[in-house]
Amino acid sequence: MSTELLHSLPAINASLNGLATLLLTVGFTLIKIDREQNMKAHRFIMLSAFTVSVVFLISYLLHKGLRASAGEAVNTHFTGEGIWAWIYFPMLISHVLLAMVIVPLIFITLWHAFQGRFEKHQKWAKWTFPLWYYVSVTGVLVYFFLYQWFPPAK
Repeated sequence: MSTELLHSLPAINASLNGLATLLLTVGFTLIKIDREQNMKAHRFIMLSAFTVSVVFLISYLLHKGLRASAGEAVNTHFTGEGIWAWIYFPMLISHVLLAMVIVPLIFITLWHAFQGRFEKHQKWAKWTFPLWYYVSVTGVLVYFFLYQWFPPAK
């Protein structure tokens, strides 16, 4: 696999997270503005956010696999120091932990919607939405911390 693809994937992944964040924002706004009028649009947008997140996860795992097969460290070393490390590492830890938690929450929330159990869907979504949103936003921030603001030495 080409080195170009390997080194392009972090930016692609951040873009997918950014797109998921945008879709989550639109889906949330639609359902809050007028539930009855916007139900179909909300469903389409939220399923799009789910699809983008699945594509992100596949691309993220591909990136890790390609790094390992290229003999590179699987994780990118954070080069920031001082206050930046105090900001980055708690954000990274919360991002990783919540990224693991959010996957089953998304499936449960979607399952209730598919089953037409909208009260249960709404109760689950009150937890799922902010966590999914946080994971998407911090995913973009992790990219900027690692590759833009404090890039690894070449």
